[in-house]
Amino acid sequence: MRKFSKKQIVVTGAVAAVLVGTGTAAFAYWTSQGTGSGSATTAAEATTLVVEQTTEVTDMFPGDKAQDLVVKVTNPGPNMVQVAGVSVVPTVKMAEGAKGICDPSDYQVNGKQLPAEGIVSLNWKAVELDAEANQDSTNTVQFFNKGENQDACKGATLVFSYTAQ
Repeated sequence: MRKFSKKQIVVTGAVAAVLVGTGTAAFAYWTSQGTGSGSATTAAEATTLVVEQTTEVTDMFPGDKAQDLVVKVTNPGPNMVQVAGVSVVPTVKMAEGAKGICDPSDYQVNGKQLPAEGIVSLNWKAVELDAEANQDSTNTVQFFNKGENQDACKGATLVFSYTAQ
């Protein structure tokens, strides 16, 4: 068996250390590509707003003063909703046995005579209603004195169908 000199052992050890050091520092990897997908969903529709009259109007008559008519719009849903306006379709339910004609034109809202038929816009400032928030609209309602016989309106009920849009 052959004997190694100290110089040979040191050189052999250094080469081995370099080889071992290089082996631990070497990395191998594969290159690759991939794809993926994701999604985000929006609500299918907005929550239906709740529109309600919050003031009670007492019996009206020719020459009566204007009474407050406050309408509240509530967003019962979890999302913010834009409310651009509030409108009303007024109709009249005549008293049983009443003769003649009583229609919305016998009344006025916000100082303006109502049309016999149609939609009327109420005072409303456009607003974004947060979830479960509400906003009021203050208006007035009054019997409109036409200066003629309005007996057909005795006991009549002015009915408002509100819409928030």
